[in-house]
Amino acid sequence: MSDHVSVRTEGRAGRITLTRPSALNALDHDMCLAIEQALLDWAEDPNVALVILDAEGDKAFCAGGDIAGVYREAQEGRGQSAVDFWRDEYRMNALIAEYPKAVMSFMQGYVMGGGVGVGCHGSHRVVCDSTRIAMPECGIGLVPDVGGSLLLARVPGRLGEWLGLTGARMDAGDAIWAGFADLYVPRDAWAEAIAKLSESGQPSAITEFAAPAPKATLPDKLNDAEATCGGETLRDVVNALRTDDSEFAAETLAKVEASAPLSMGATLELLHRLKSGSADIRRALDLEFRFTSRALEHADFLEGVRALLIDKDKSPRWRHEVDGLPLTDVARMFRPLEVDEINFHDLGETA
Repeated sequence: MSDHVSVRTEGRAGRITLTRPSALNALDHDMCLAIEQALLDWAEDPNVALVILDAEGDKAFCAGGDIAGVYREAQEGRGQSAVDFWRDEYRMNALIAEYPKAVMSFMQGYVMGGGVGVGCHGSHRVVCDSTRIAMPECGIGLVPDVGGSLLLARVPGRLGEWLGLTGARMDAGDAIWAGFADLYVPRDAWAEAIAKLSESGQPSAITEFAAPAPKATLPDKLNDAEATCGGETLRDVVNALRTDDSEFAAETLAKVEASAPLSMGATLELLHRLKSGSADIRRALDLEFRFTSRALEHADFLEGVRALLIDKDKSPRWRHEVDGLPLTDVARMFRPLEVDEINFHDLGETA
C-alpha cells in the first residue's frame, strides 16, 4: 500500500483519499496500485455501496503524475519502470471507468493529467469554484493520456483538439459543459455531502447539494476552434492559425509554437481516431500506451521534463520544428506493440 493514499470504509462507502498535498497529490506508482487494489477489494463487497474519491489540501485534487520521478528513473537507466507505471496507471483508469458501483469524485483545485485519470472517469464527478481541469501533456512531450484523449475526443466541435494542443484550463462550468465533470457543489458543502453519501450509500444523495454551475465560456470559442483546429495534421492547424487574424488564433499559435511538435501531431491523430462513436476507454488507453511506452526513446518527454521541472530553463529543444513534422514519425508512435499490452480487469456489468 502507499503512504500517500488513505483507504478505508465509512458507513456504506469505500473511501480513497490522496494524502500528498505538499506535492499537489501527484500520483506515483504505489498510489496507483493502492487505488486499484482498493477498488478490486470492494467490487463484490456487499457492505460497500459506492466509492468516494477525494484529496487533502486546497490547491489540488491531483496535479498529475509524478513525472519528475519518472524522469529520474529514466536517467538512472530504469526506463522500464516508467513503462510499468504507465501500464498499471492506465489499467487503474479503466477500472474506475468500468467500475460496477458508483464512483464519486470530489475535485478541487488543479486536476491535470493523472488527476483527470483518477477523477474524471467515475459515475459522479463533482467540481467547485477552485477547480481547474487541463490536459497539458503536449508541453512536456507526451500526449493527453490516462483516458483523457477519449474525453477530449467527445468535446463538441474542435474544442477537444484545441484543449489538447494548448493545455488550456477549464473551470467548473467549462468542465461540466465539456464532459469532464457532472455536478457543481460548493466546496463548503462537501463534508456534509460526503457524510450523507457514506451514511445512505445512495449516489443520488449528491443531488441535494448541487447548485447551478458557473456559465461555461467554451461555447463562445466553438467557431474559432472549428476554423483553426479542424485540420487533419499539425501542419494544417499551424497554417490555419497563421492565416487567421483573430486574437484566439494568435494566442493559440503562441501555445502551439512552444509545445512539442511530435506530441501535438500525435494528439491530433489520437483524437481523430477516437472520434468514432464506437471508441471506448480501453481503445483510448491502448493507443495512449503505444505512445507513452515509446516516449522515452522516440519522443520528447525527457527533454520536456528537463526544461520544465529539472533545469527549469523553459527552453526545450524539440526533435522537430513545428513546420517539419513527418507523418511517418507520428504513425510510428501508434504502431501495435509486440509486448507489454495492458491487461484490463473484467468485473461484469455496472450495477
